[in-house]
Amino acid sequence: MQRVLVIGSPGAGKSTFSRALAVRTGLPLIHLDAHYHLPGWQEPDPAVWSARVDELLAGERWIIDGNYGDSMARRLARADTAILLDYPTYLCLWRLFRRISTLHGTVRPDAPPSCPERFDPEFFLYVAAFRRVKTPALERRLSGFPGEVVRFRHPREAEAFLASLA
Repeated sequence: MQRVLVIGSPGAGKSTFSRALAVRTGLPLIHLDAHYHLPGWQEPDPAVWSARVDELLAGERWIIDGNYGDSMARRLARADTAILLDYPTYLCLWRLFRRISTLHGTVRPDAPPSCPERFDPEFFLYVAAFRRVKTPALERRLSGFPGEVVRFRHPREAEAFLASLA
């Protein structure tokens, strides 16, 4: 495990899991959210983002958390391990609600500066549909991945995995 992707629904806990994995493995951690958004949650120019992804992937060792489907093929081509947090929708929605209600107006450690946590109804709908709409596409991409795929369907499984690395 030298180049690890952590993917899954928003609210699944990708960033939290990735931080714990980084502590246990010593691998450098890259939160894609922190590199993607411009101030005020603005999206970057696609060419600029593509170049930034290439820079991030150039490292020999890393953990990258985040989905960003437009760069998934390139990230999978460099990764040796993909970890899919495939948690129930209700859990992801609950965690998202808790995160927003707890951190509203503040900037998360894994978010870029000038992007405070906020309530976005469209984002809740995106999360509500993630397992039905996005997970099948992730599964198709992972089916051709030559590296190791680790899939957790419940946080207890992820916790046990992390404990096994201690």
